[in-house]
Amino acid sequence: MANWIKIERPIENGSVVSMQAPHIISASRSTDIPAFYADWFFLRLKKGYSVWTNPFNGVKSYVSYENTHFIVFWSKNPRPLLPYLQLLKERNIKCYVQYTLNDYEQEKLEKVPSLATRIETFKLLVDQLGKGAVIWRFDPMILTDDISVDDLYRKVQNIGDQLKDYTEKLVFSYADIAMYKKVKHNFEVNGIPYHEWEIDQMEEFADMLSTMNRERGWNFQLATCGEKIDISKYGIQHNRCIDGDLITRLAWDDKELMEFMKVKIEDVPAPTLFGEPELPEGVILLPHNHYFISKHKKDQGQRPFCECMASKDIGEYNTCPHLCEYCYANTTKQLAIENWQRHQQNKFSDTIIGK
Repeated sequence: MANWIKIERPIENGSVVSMQAPHIISASRSTDIPAFYADWFFLRLKKGYSVWTNPFNGVKSYVSYENTHFIVFWSKNPRPLLPYLQLLKERNIKCYVQYTLNDYEQEKLEKVPSLATRIETFKLLVDQLGKGAVIWRFDPMILTDDISVDDLYRKVQNIGDQLKDYTEKLVFSYADIAMYKKVKHNFEVNGIPYHEWEIDQMEEFADMLSTMNRERGWNFQLATCGEKIDISKYGIQHNRCIDGDLITRLAWDDKELMEFMKVKIEDVPAPTLFGEPELPEGVILLPHNHYFISKHKKDQGQRPFCECMASKDIGEYNTCPHLCEYCYANTTKQLAIENWQRHQQNKFSDTIIGK
């Protein structure tokens, strides 16, 4: 399913240009828009478009928000989103947040607010968006000379106990360092004594995590992001970070979006003298006695083990000032800082980096 059509629209200088007009926006796999670019994004949403640069060929293209009905936010510090959520409601744009809430404070692998502050932010988001719309990610699970499997278990337990009843899902990944040149380079340049996960360690951790989830009464859905290993025997599935079923659950009453996604919302039949009606296999129940059957389709442009549906990502690499030691999105810290500084000098440019 294509996520957008092409339209012709004027830009701020008066010229008319061709724009992509997606229904579903990803903001963003490439940088932390909520943490650092929320003001830019919501101004561009008001203006009606932004400019995106293709990371492979450098070609710029225009993205219109005219048809946008849903946004998936990705962030390690989404607190700056909080004052803007009302604007989304006013525009009838629904959203959910992929919230990466790790605990590498002691190891100083991330430059983020304190763990206590980030957990508070998580709960504030849930108060506004609802439990199903804020997803906890502990991503990636990193092993080093100083972080063992048992250390990760304790870190997850600490956060999980505090997020019980605040989320439906925990998504994680094992740090696949050798597979990603940028990550490997950044670990080595920054002197991080990393270890690659062995298959038996992955299995051991999956078993521990599944047991902890059950015994501590979290009852989270457990899922891995982009992992080849099959650990479904522990109740852990491959994740859909851009999830058509979750989008439907949160925006099922948006008729235009459902038509675009080819999802049919059905009424649950009333009980009869013969008992409760039988519903088709694979039914997902909705409020007010409605249901749908999953129409989720994988985006063929994503990695082989990524289950996301198609969306338009509007971020750009080399723009995230979190400066995580293991970053896959920044080639160097210096380049990210330079682009952030350029943004600060021209915060309301149509591009995220101010040029």
